Amino acid sequence: MIVKQSDHSANALLVIPEDADDLFTLRRMVAPGDYAIADTTRVVKQESEYGRPDRGERVKVRLTIRVDRVELDASVDRLRVSGTITHTSNELVSKGVHHALSVQAGDVLTIDKGRKWQDVELRLLRRSGDGSSSFILVAIDTQEAAVARVTGTHVKIIPNIYSGQQGKRYPATTKNASLDSFFADTAKTVSSVLSEGDRIIVFGPGETRRRFYNALDRNGLPKERAQVVDGVDVAGEDGVFVFLRSPAMKDAMSASKLATVSAMLDQVMLMVNRGENKYAVGLKDITDAASIKAVEAIIFSDSVFKTADEEAVVRLLNSVESYGAKTYAVDSSTDIGLRVSSLGGMVALLRYAVR
Repeated sequence: MIVKQSDHSANALLVIPEDADDLFTLRRMVAPGDYAIADTTRVVKQESEYGRPDRGERVKVRLTIRVDRVELDASVDRLRVSGTITHTSNELVSKGVHHALSVQAGDVLTIDKGRKWQDVELRLLRRSGDGSSSFILVAIDTQEAAVARVTGTHVKIIPNIYSGQQGKRYPATTKNASLDSFFADTAKTVSSVLSEGDRIIVFGPGETRRRFYNALDRNGLPKERAQVVDGVDVAGEDGVFVFLRSPAMKDAMSASKLATVSAMLDQVMLMVNRGENKYAVGLKDITDAASIKAVEAIIFSDSVFKTADEEAVVRLLNSVESYGAKTYAVDSSTDIGLRVSSLGGMVALLRYAVR
């Protein structure tokens, strides 16, 4: 998440969420009574003296709303911030009426607390805005390639790219020309999602992965920010998911949030098998452990909001952050998110056994 001081007031910060993790962070941080400022659109209807109001036109406007409700939608790809309009840049839009801002990744939002920001709130923002790198995954063989971007614990996969080759029935010269074109198309796709600081990880069966790696320079990609990973012999979209479940992922992405969460889940599974009690599952047990400051880290998925009170979850997460515990949001775009969902949507590592 990009975080900057806003010129709106001394207590206002400008934020730009970059992924689903950042939307989770904003959900925990924006509270009723805050002021949210954003550019949006609103339908304005013109009324004549003797006629009915027209259907109206949608106008762009910058609104300030006093927040009365914050919620994630069912698909967890946007945050809904609702409240009463207190200021508007267009006189056709009335103050005092209700409006809902829909915030997605890439949108600009200014938050004014009207007070000094609490330490836990600033800590959440700093952790989301620490500039940690994302990873571009390329799962490739001679026939297909998939490109995916991993940001935090969220994975976005771009549809497969196909080379058009069909085995051995083409002459070698035709195959090489076809592969050059295929590599160029794949590199173009990588360039479309590559940001400054991102790392590129290439894998797949055979030697195609190394040939693509060697072709990075001539296709305009930074070879010094790329690496080839062995041990994942599947290409395309399936290859991406195989890699994310493999030991190779933890080695290649050891500093990533995804690798950290994966290692924590493996630790929980190991404790379950050993009969150790330094873990908790579900909102109730974790809340009980948090009440005595026994929680070391919490992993939660979007599914927990479907079965538990959203405000209760937010209070729990903020309370453990206040005494130094870590919290990690995951979603169903990865196998890790599905594993957490199958465990009730929330898992915690404990500092000591509580039962």
